Amino acid sequence: MTQKEQWSVVDLFSGAGGMSYGFHTHRKFSLTHAVDAQIGKPSSGTGSLDCNATYELNIGIKPHEVDLGAISPTELFDICGRIQPTVLIACSPCTGFSRTLSENHLKDDPRNSLVAKSAKFVEVFKPSIFLMENARELIRGNHRHHFVLLREQLESQGYDVSGQCHFLNEFGLPQRRERAIVVATRQPLHCRTLDDIWQNHFIPDNATTVRRAIAAMAPIGAGESNPSDKFHASPGFTKPIEDRLRAVPHDGGSWADLRNLPNADELLTPAMKRYIAQGKLGSHPDVYGRMWWDRPAPTIKRECAHIGNGRYAHPTQNRLCTVREMATLQGFPSDFRFGEGSLANMYRHVGDAVPPLISFQIARLCEWMLTGNKPRQSSLVLNGTHLKKEDIERKAGQQRLAFATG
Repeated sequence: MTQKEQWSVVDLFSGAGGMSYGFHTHRKFSLTHAVDAQIGKPSSGTGSLDCNATYELNIGIKPHEVDLGAISPTELFDICGRIQPTVLIACSPCTGFSRTLSENHLKDDPRNSLVAKSAKFVEVFKPSIFLMENARELIRGNHRHHFVLLREQLESQGYDVSGQCHFLNEFGLPQRRERAIVVATRQPLHCRTLDDIWQNHFIPDNATTVRRAIAAMAPIGAGESNPSDKFHASPGFTKPIEDRLRAVPHDGGSWADLRNLPNADELLTPAMKRYIAQGKLGSHPDVYGRMWWDRPAPTIKRECAHIGNGRYAHPTQNRLCTVREMATLQGFPSDFRFGEGSLANMYRHVGDAVPPLISFQIARLCEWMLTGNKPRQSSLVLNGTHLKKEDIERKAGQQRLAFATG
């Protein structure tokens, strides 16, 4: 490959560009096509999510607005100029696998079939490398047969396939996010994983905390935005919600802490009172919960635009974490921009995304598989994120070995 040549990348289910961004910032890769139908919910039509504008702002190409569940692989191949990319990405929707929806334990969501359909896209596009990111249940859940079918179909086409689950905070993300990552390489390329690229190195816990990621950001109130960064903005509250959050203790408190307050009857919702009466709080204390300063953030999901949906409140300020704060916790660089859509959609763009901090590492992983040259750990840090090169440490046993052989 000459200096001017680049490996081509096609991104299906491209969303706001989280997976693409890591390849976009790597000088040896070039995004040629992206495809997303912009569907916010199954009941909404194409275009409702408005993520393609965000993608174009940051990546520089306009995605094709196409429903990948309805189009045939050959039609899609024609739309993408019949290009055979080096890397094909297909991060199909994860909502049907996620354990946060109780019905997913029994009901197989129709969108899950897009996992196996991705093998049909591979058959037509014939990439050297295929990538997929999804909820951990893709590999470990009740409906993992979709992954098994994908793997079998890829292997029948001559690909080596790896499917692993990872806690992404172990790779530097300031968020406890467990995800499945599928890597498939067309023989004779050797298939490798993120575990391989981080072998003998690690990120210490103090580099993946909420404090490290967002504590320096300017304070703002609910319903306000920062004049110097319009994405450092948080939605306003009704007075009952504002009063409820003000009463929640700082640094990890939640509505469950309101039970013994003198005005608990005024602060608690009817649903909260029912949970208390039943003595079944379960995971519900995360609702109206504040993040902890000195832990990674909880998993940031697509519906993170309201504190009633999870532990998304700021550790000390009486508001939801802003779009910029959520994006930082999701591994987006500080200069990433969002399209001029609704604030709720911006939060969805963040929660739906593959963290760019991780996709940049995946791009480096692909470079290794394509060239045979393992990248240095210092090259795995995406500029503009909270993570620094000096955060990377060598495991103790490997330090002793280095001294012994130095």
